[in-house]
Amino acid sequence: MGQQELKRGLENRHVQLIAIGGTIGTGLFLGSGKAIQLAGPSIIFAYFIVGIAIFFVMRALGELLLSKAGYQSFTDIAEDYLGPRAAFVTGWTYWFCWIMTAMADVIAVGVYVKYWFDIPQWIPAVICLIILLSLNLLTVKSFGELEFWFALIKVVTILALIAIGVVLLVIGFQTDAGTVSVKNIWEHGGWFPNGVSGFLLSFQMVVFAYVGVELVGVSAAETSNPEKNIPSAINKIPLRILFFYVGALIILLCINPWTELTPSESPFVKTFALVGIPIAAGIINFVVLTSAASACNSGMFSTSRILYNLGKNNQAPTGFAKLNKNHVPSNALFISTLVLSVGALLSKLIPEQAFGIVTTISAICFIWVWGVILICHLRYKKTQPELQAKSKFKAPLTPFINYVVLTLFAIVLMIMLYAEETRPALLLTPIWFVLLFTLYASRRRKEQRNRV
Repeated sequence: MGQQELKRGLENRHVQLIAIGGTIGTGLFLGSGKAIQLAGPSIIFAYFIVGIAIFFVMRALGELLLSKAGYQSFTDIAEDYLGPRAAFVTGWTYWFCWIMTAMADVIAVGVYVKYWFDIPQWIPAVICLIILLSLNLLTVKSFGELEFWFALIKVVTILALIAIGVVLLVIGFQTDAGTVSVKNIWEHGGWFPNGVSGFLLSFQMVVFAYVGVELVGVSAAETSNPEKNIPSAINKIPLRILFFYVGALIILLCINPWTELTPSESPFVKTFALVGIPIAAGIINFVVLTSAASACNSGMFSTSRILYNLGKNNQAPTGFAKLNKNHVPSNALFISTLVLSVGALLSKLIPEQAFGIVTTISAICFIWVWGVILICHLRYKKTQPELQAKSKFKAPLTPFINYVVLTLFAIVLMIMLYAEETRPALLLTPIWFVLLFTLYASRRRKEQRNRV
């Protein structure tokens, strides 16, 4: 049996950096340019609002994970509180979330490498998949180490941006766009230059920027001392949101008036170029490359663990629940990587539309997963009052805050339905859920016939 259990090979430093890496990704480095164009300076409020909402989701997840020693992911939680159908749909939806996200990121790797080398973008994409697959097949500690260094690169970059920005503010540095000043935030049309509608339309990309923060929950089964490490990682999320998102965006908008930023390029590249760093574009290109590789690495890890849990709970072929000698679910890892490679090909065929479609579908599916976590927490409070009373990591402001965050998610979905760019993906996504519910019903009927 020892070989059929996931190994707790993630140390505290791995969990802390996975938590940071989960909240800093392509959505910030690339997607923030588009979000700023839509919302102007009010994008700061959008990132703050969604970030705080995600913190309460994570506190609910943390309390649930630590309430029972046997929980290995939130699919186990969904089964306990919402039944096997919800667990089946949520498990496969989370797998789909990361597949869609990682598809975009593996293609992005090819695009970024092309900046230096004039080769077809599918070549570095495939090489990236092979390298990440090889490392993930070794041990969970290999994943932890890789994600540790990927996250560290992102953190150092944002720290450098903030440090440079503070110095430029103090000395009143002159750029081609004018003087670096706090006034740049509101002097170009005010806080809401595109009105409330522009502010609201930015929420889809802002939500996508936070996908992956719940990876701490997925890694719970492979975390040494989860009672200490998981609360520690979750409780630091608000500070990371304020610093890495809100802080970085404030500095960006002080250096660059929002009118100078375009959705077609990373605002981070623009900022480093403005301050006169000669190799700015190359530096940021390397950072966004590692960010994309990091997201793909996280995608491989999470999708393989979701398939492992689905197989273990007989909600997917049982072969997915088999572990190799390093306690890694290799079959699940191979299948996820294979699907990712097909997605890379599809993304290449529609490169211009792929990113927008994938990020919208991913955001919608993540909203489902986050919503299920909050609903499970409400059920936990109602049906397990004794267990909740003994909790050492109680989620604050519940149940009121659960309903507030669920309402926010519903509003974001309505905004996606209103916006022309996101409406097609929103209308297509229900097909996935219909397919899952149909498959589950078919499996149940088959199981009942077998019993007879």
